[in-house]
Amino acid sequence: MRGPKDIAIAVRKPDGEIEIKMEKLNTLGMRYKIFKLPFIRGIVGLVEALMFGTRALMYSAEFYEEEEETSSKESFTQKIFKDKAGDIEMVFAVISSIILAVGIFMILPTLLTNFFKGRINSSIGLNLIEGLVRIIIFLIYIIGVSKLDDIRRVFEYHGAEHKTIHCYENEEELTVENVKKHPILHPRCGTSFLFMVMIISILVLSFFGWPNPLQRFVVRILMFPVIAGISYEINRLIGKSSSKLAYLLSYPGLMIQKLATVKEPDGEQIQVAIESLKAVLTDNKDEDKW
Repeated sequence: MRGPKDIAIAVRKPDGEIEIKMEKLNTLGMRYKIFKLPFIRGIVGLVEALMFGTRALMYSAEFYEEEEETSSKESFTQKIFKDKAGDIEMVFAVISSIILAVGIFMILPTLLTNFFKGRINSSIGLNLIEGLVRIIIFLIYIIGVSKLDDIRRVFEYHGAEHKTIHCYENEEELTVENVKKHPILHPRCGTSFLFMVMIISILVLSFFGWPNPLQRFVVRILMFPVIAGISYEINRLIGKSSSKLAYLLSYPGLMIQKLATVKEPDGEQIQVAIESLKAVLTDNKDEDKW
């Protein structure tokens, strides 16, 4: 859980005890005002969220590596980088994830759409088809990985996170019984943000026509920060609003959450989410408002 000033990672260890690791937030937005400006904050926030999430997963995995006695053997990075091995592995994981995402969700859709070029003369039509292909690939990917046991468990913790935040936002006491009553879907979820990125990309990239594959690739890489920035601001407005328009805009993202990325948690998972959220709360409730 990420709060106004801290980030907390709660892990249920193999012995059943909940371990909490606290870190003081020191984001770019906290250090430099320029990174808090609209549109820029979305780009920075996306990269930081990737790094925080990767670090949390790597930290939680350490407890189970000890159980399997794999930690007795030094990894390649540990031998070379020693104490910095964890940071190096995290950076490598983030970079690998970005490269994989670019390949699957940017290069592959534009190459597949190129087969329609002889039949469709409209650049807007081709960009629309590319966007639809990207969404289809995204849905196949997340539904596929959600079937894996380990990923399903991660998605159950995702559901525990959402329910706990709903409980807090409704100003109820953070207990397992209270949290269970709340929905597992949340409009400010990262899944909704990713879907918004895909929709906005169709609109933005339509302005650049349908040049050759290399030019398309360069345009998509250069425009991704712009697309991410616009998507973040729209998602932020939706998350703050309770209007019917906001609900309609958030509905596709909520359905993708329901379909794949959020699962119903058990009481023990909710307990972990509660401990993580409690660790980052401050006395001033206005500090965590969007």
